[in-house]
Amino acid sequence: MKDTTPALARAVEELGYGTIWLGASPGSTLRRAEDLLDATTRLQVATGIVNIWRSDAAELADSYHRIEERHPGRLLLGIGTGHREAILERERPLEAMARYLDVLDEQGVPAGALVLSALGPRMLELAAERSAGTHPYLTIPSQTREMREVLGPQALIAPEQTVVLDPDPDSARRIARAFLSHYLRLENYTRTMLRGGFTAEDIAGDGSDRLIDAIVAHGDASVLAAATWAHLDAGADHVCVQVQPAGSDIVRALTAIAVELALVAPHAGTPAP
Repeated sequence: MKDTTPALARAVEELGYGTIWLGASPGSTLRRAEDLLDATTRLQVATGIVNIWRSDAAELADSYHRIEERHPGRLLLGIGTGHREAILERERPLEAMARYLDVLDEQGVPAGALVLSALGPRMLELAAERSAGTHPYLTIPSQTREMREVLGPQALIAPEQTVVLDPDPDSARRIARAFLSHYLRLENYTRTMLRGGFTAEDIAGDGSDRLIDAIVAHGDASVLAAATWAHLDAGADHVCVQVQPAGSDIVRALTAIAVELALVAPHAGTPAP
């Protein structure tokens, strides 16, 4: 699906999931997040992620307070610095993030309402100091375990897990490669993959089968549920399940996973496609 709709949010809530993640760098007005909260009763909405180069911090703070007043405790602000290749002004991202957090702090946004998209060790340290935790993207359970060791027992760790509901390995890998091809050309993700134990050969071209299989879980619902639990067992508090392809029947896949999880949904979330 191109956009996350209130109908999708209601379906996710009815399945028992606890959170829906808004992708595609939601703007600082957070109108889409507010629409989804208006359409549901208990679902939390998280941004995955607001790009600090594209969204004014003071406006984001105003939006947070507006929504918090109407839907207390149901908005989680995931913020990040985006990709070097896509943002020409992206210099000294750690310092820029610290300044952005300064503004949010001055405007009264609590650290507990924030998570950082932190992949490198220095950004993880900043996440530990100034937010509730981190929302890493395209990582594997061993990296979730490492993040728990760095951030400590109190931090929120909410990794994303991409899934393809397809028992045929060949067709599933084609879908996974089509999804990952863009990210294999972005330095911040390839560095993270190398830190995760993959080789230069794994990340070359469209990615090795080893890389594809480790980052994009594919198979039947039991395999996808097991991939979710692997992050939880490694120390995650919450797993953001991203169904691919984005134009497929996402609710069907989420339903199958929810059944396998026996509706252990407070631990899981789903991002906007």
